[in-house]
Amino acid sequence: MKYTLTSLIMLSILIGCGPKEPVPTVVEVPKPVVVEKVPTIHLPTPPKKEIKLKEVKDTNYSDTYMYPEDGAAAKKDPVVVDTPAASTSDAMSKSECVSMIGQEKFDKYSTMFGSEDASIKRCAMLKAMNH
Repeated sequence: MKYTLTSLIMLSILIGCGPKEPVPTVVEVPKPVVVEKVPTIHLPTPPKKEIKLKEVKDTNYSDTYMYPEDGAAAKKDPVVVDTPAASTSDAMSKSECVSMIGQEKFDKYSTMFGSEDASIKRCAMLKAMNH
C-alpha cells in the first residue's frame, strides 16, 4: 500500500512537470553561399636592363676584404690574458693527478678521452672547480 501511494504521487509530479504542448520543431534553412572575388595581385614588370650574375670563385678569397683592419683597433696592443686553468694544467703532473682522483679513475679517463694528456686536463679542471 505504501509503495502504491508513493508511486502515484511520484507519477503525478512527473506528469505535472512535463510539457503540456508539443514542442515545435525548428527547421533551419541553410544560408545561401556567397562567393567573394579574390583580389588579383599585380606584379611589377621585370626590369628592362639585362642583369648578368657574377661568377663566384674560390680563388678570389682575401683576408683583407673579409677582415678589414680598423685603424684605431690595429694601433692598440693586444691584451694577453693568462687564465688560471691554463697555468694549472701545465703544472699538473700524472702523479699529482693520480693522487687526486686515484689510479682507477685516471685509467678510466684515459680510455674515455683517448690519452693521458686529456686525463691530466680533466684533473686540472676538477682541481680548478674545487678551489
